[in-house]
Amino acid sequence: MSSIPDQPVGAGSGLRPASRADVTGLPVDVAPRLLGGILEVSVDGETVAVRLTEVEAYHGRGTGPVPDPGSHARMGPTARNATMWGEPGHLYVYLSHGIHSCVNVVCGPEGIAGGILLRAGEVVSGKDAAARRRTATRVPLPTGGDSPRLTLPDRDLARGPGRLGQAVGLRHPIHDGIDAITSEPRAGAVARLLLSDEPLPETVAGPRVGVAGVAGTAVFPWRFWIDGDPTVSAFRWGRGAREAGSRDI
Repeated sequence: MSSIPDQPVGAGSGLRPASRADVTGLPVDVAPRLLGGILEVSVDGETVAVRLTEVEAYHGRGTGPVPDPGSHARMGPTARNATMWGEPGHLYVYLSHGIHSCVNVVCGPEGIAGGILLRAGEVVSGKDAAARRRTATRVPLPTGGDSPRLTLPDRDLARGPGRLGQAVGLRHPIHDGIDAITSEPRAGAVARLLLSDEPLPETVAGPRVGVAGVAGTAVFPWRFWIDGDPTVSAFRWGRGAREAGSRDI
């Protein structure tokens, strides 16, 4: 397997490799700083780079001043969320709905759980590989053979957390815990996080997408995105979130 090139996508354009210190703060504070940054992943010699346009912060039990009922780590450490309690800068890769591998950047000091879900992004390098991964599943036709692969618009290659995980090629459980700071290989993959030196001025915040109850309301405006970017996913209420939000007004 070849590693990520020494000159990453974005070199010379105000992007730099992220350091451990960049992600030691609370997820809600670190999350907007990831916008405009790049997650670059090489799997078996194929590299895909995604410019991050939408993220969500999640805090574990005891992390920050406000308990987060929407977090996988809200009840404490488990086998599933163990990576969230580890060293910042690793990637917490979990399985959603038993199908989709979703990618989070672990934040906060080691032993304090936190993660930033990478909800959406723009594929800026490796579009052919991303498109192939995104359309790899085809169904048999009654007349024989397989259905043709779909041609996806560029904006949909990594628009949504499951799509983003699929596009970059990270899979649960084999890539859970991969280090995006040192880029140490894991299960045939190498990951690197690049950040902008300056925060983007056009970012906005609001409720998280599809999170149930009060955790998906304006009480937790922990979703951050680049205003007007076409790759940002569509908002939808989680179960009971709309009703919970109306009670809190």
